[in-house]
Amino acid sequence: MRTPQAKGPRKRSRRGSVLVAIGVGLGGGLLLAGPLWELLSENGAATNNAITNPFAAWSGITNQDILLLGTDVGGGNTDVIASLRVDGGITRITQVPRDTYIEAEGYGPHKINALYSLGGTDLVKRELARKLGRPITHHVVVNLAAIRRMADALGGIEVDVPKRMAYTDHSQGLTIDLQPGLQTLKGRDLEGFLRFRHDAMGDIGRLERQQLALQALFRKLTRPEHLVRLPVLLAAAGKDLKTDLGPMELGGLITAMSTTQLETKRLGGRPFYRNDISYWDAEWPQPVLDSSASDGSGEDGRYRFLF
Repeated sequence: MRTPQAKGPRKRSRRGSVLVAIGVGLGGGLLLAGPLWELLSENGAATNNAITNPFAAWSGITNQDILLLGTDVGGGNTDVIASLRVDGGITRITQVPRDTYIEAEGYGPHKINALYSLGGTDLVKRELARKLGRPITHHVVVNLAAIRRMADALGGIEVDVPKRMAYTDHSQGLTIDLQPGLQTLKGRDLEGFLRFRHDAMGDIGRLERQQLALQALFRKLTRPEHLVRLPVLLAAAGKDLKTDLGPMELGGLITAMSTTQLETKRLGGRPFYRNDISYWDAEWPQPVLDSSASDGSGEDGRYRFLF
């Protein structure tokens, strides 16, 4: 039986990929006005004052919640589900465990990581906005293959691997073999670090490791010498990065993040079983009536949400 798939998100995803490609081309053209070898050099961009970030003037995507989805190599499962918000000098990323129980309107009870295959980004945005109590305005879907290529383009990211990690995933053709300690991860090693869940912590342990990788990627991506290379880095992601943000908006968002501090957290909760299936009972934020809305008139009666 065919899995129902919303047509709208698929069309917008393809359009988003095309727009990103166009933006990369335009931004890359600006950067390539300088010598190519300086652009691709690790320290050339930092020493060439003539090269500037073409996205610097497009940093207006702030004070909005954006859905972040990280899909596996096959593109169907969402291993990473999070909301991102740049606000008041802080970039806040809230991770949602993939096993979180949710009763989606029109679809019934599911793990939240099934929503993308059921109804695309529109369904995930709708349900996540309903549970968080605030609108999700945009989305960015990144395949693990794109994360690997972007990290490779950056020369890898430095991560303190917390423990020995060894596992072979025959279905995905992935072998994970990492020793503990501070090291530079890229390629298949980075993918293995992000996906490993074969220990007592399961998915929660993977979320903690994803936080470590996000922090490391944030630190490196937002360095001035790498910000000016954004077109090259986005080109490395290619068709494995899909978004409804315009190409300049996407580059502007990353540029805006570079001036902030990063805060990552995951939704708390507890595991439970229903019909012999393991779920995560997430602690969603509770609405608190804003004192400014005490008159209770129409849409002026808004709610604020505390974390």
